[in-house]
Amino acid sequence: MSDHRDDPLADARLDTLAIRAGIHRTAEGEHSEPIFATSSYVFDSAADAAARFAGDSPGNVYSRYTNPTVRSFEERLAALEGGEAAVGTASGMAAILSTCMALLSSGDHVICSRDVFGTTTNLFARYMAKFGVSVDFVPLLALDQWQAAMRPETKLLYIETPSNPLCEVADIRRLASLAHAGGALLVVDNCFCTPALQRPLELGADIVIHSATKYLDGQGRCVGGAVVGSQALMNEVVVFLRTCGPTMSAFNAWVFLKGLETLRLRMEAHSRSALELARWLQGQPQVRKVYYAGLPEHPGHNLACAQQRAFGGVLSFEVHGGREAAWRCIDATRILSLTANLGDAKSTIVHPGTTTHGRLTPAQRAEAGISDDLIRIAVGLEDVADLRADLQRGLAATG
Repeated sequence: MSDHRDDPLADARLDTLAIRAGIHRTAEGEHSEPIFATSSYVFDSAADAAARFAGDSPGNVYSRYTNPTVRSFEERLAALEGGEAAVGTASGMAAILSTCMALLSSGDHVICSRDVFGTTTNLFARYMAKFGVSVDFVPLLALDQWQAAMRPETKLLYIETPSNPLCEVADIRRLASLAHAGGALLVVDNCFCTPALQRPLELGADIVIHSATKYLDGQGRCVGGAVVGSQALMNEVVVFLRTCGPTMSAFNAWVFLKGLETLRLRMEAHSRSALELARWLQGQPQVRKVYYAGLPEHPGHNLACAQQRAFGGVLSFEVHGGREAAWRCIDATRILSLTANLGDAKSTIVHPGTTTHGRLTPAQRAEAGISDDLIRIAVGLEDVADLRADLQRGLAATG
């Protein structure tokens, strides 16, 4: 690594890092980052090949775990998050799995928020249990229950903040202190905010997880994930990646690189429109409750103001009339896309209870606060007046 005085990005701000970090220009003199669409690499000699495979000399070995385009994405994201290193993976779930498999062993214990994405719950409850890892699920905001769940064998605390889909906001600093006091690591899924709005590592977290599929891409084009943290922890994740292969493709990494260039601009636009829409929904007679941390009435509003730069693009609301009314509302919209993905330039609408959290048991959904009349919207970049008109059509159909 070059000396700090010779590094033009040493003191660069987020917008500059989003565009300039991770660039390694080749002899061709390209201005836009290239895609290295190659599975393997040639070596100067047999001795060079042996040294690279052994890790005794730097350089590319095989694109399952060393690819220049993926490395550019990793370096840029690490710079944005303020981490020493990042590891790109095939999906957001692959990022979570890679972290767990790299850092946990049979007999270890994990404490996970019960308010996480439904598939994350299944990963911990169904699959990590097969490897002898025990998991306790506790309410995100109940710090006394996090404390009570700590054991000598606790190795990870895992949270999403804001949570999916109720936008609950965790106190990252306090959970980090709790984890470290017990010799554990705090892992934060930063998907909803991205480093443009929140930097968990600065608040004490040890690892940040991303589904790059969402806002890091920003246009719903590719699937990918990432893990960010210290070099030592990421080295362990790389070993798992090298062995088991949940690899990010070079093309997807290149798409994510382009997405990062406009990340702050998009996140601020998503946040502005989501706040306007949340305020409007509060005044609609068909709406029972709105969940969005940007609203002063939200219990996590003050905390969000303290640890986020804005409130993000995801909100949820409950309608009167149960699941049937929620479905009628969704089906009556004409602009909003009915899809479970989020982070797109296009606004999306979904019924969490039967889609993103549909594989949870009714009891698990009830514990997580996922009611039958809950609707989630990921606000895109359309004109918010058009989104209001579309939702007005949906609400009118609730009866």
